[in-house]
Amino acid sequence: MTVVRQDAWNQEEDVLLADVVLRHIREGSTQLAAFEEVGEKLSRTSAACGFRWNSLIRKRYESAIAIAKRQRKERSKGKNSGYEESREDNVMHAGKRDEYVVAKEKSLSLDDVIVFLKNFKSTEERRSDQELAKLRTQVEELKLQNAQFQSHLQKLNHEYQLVCEDYKALIEIMDRARKMVATDEDGGNHLTFKVDGLQKLEK
Repeated sequence: MTVVRQDAWNQEEDVLLADVVLRHIREGSTQLAAFEEVGEKLSRTSAACGFRWNSLIRKRYESAIAIAKRQRKERSKGKNSGYEESREDNVMHAGKRDEYVVAKEKSLSLDDVIVFLKNFKSTEERRSDQELAKLRTQVEELKLQNAQFQSHLQKLNHEYQLVCEDYKALIEIMDRARKMVATDEDGGNHLTFKVDGLQKLEK
């Protein structure tokens, strides 16, 4: 049973994906076939490879894709004109021929590749720094919201405690009033209740 990986992509895997897709484009194959080939090599699904290519990698290789498409067109013209290399020669010299065509279309050297990788690394580092700064801002905002919620919760707890105390005091007053009424019924005393701000009540 093949284990399908769920971990993040690394730079080597991205380069492999781009290399295989460009090769399939040059050879007139489909990108789906390239995704399946990469998936087998990296133990990933072809859908995951396709998503990685279309969402991120393809944008970085637009010029290389254009070159590969021109190579495919030139090969197609060569086949239509009756020119076709032997299979053995294709296997032996495929790498050198591709390097020659790429160098012919765009003068790529080792220094160019190094510069590209350095720029790619700096771009990724800037992107990581931006994402980190964004996350830190979000954390600070969440901390501020949490402090506000804590303050509001303390206020509600204080108000609830006051209501409980008022309710307890009201119950005690009602209990004393009932006891006084019971005393009046037993002893025949005349009771007068006076409430602040209201007229006195007599029983």
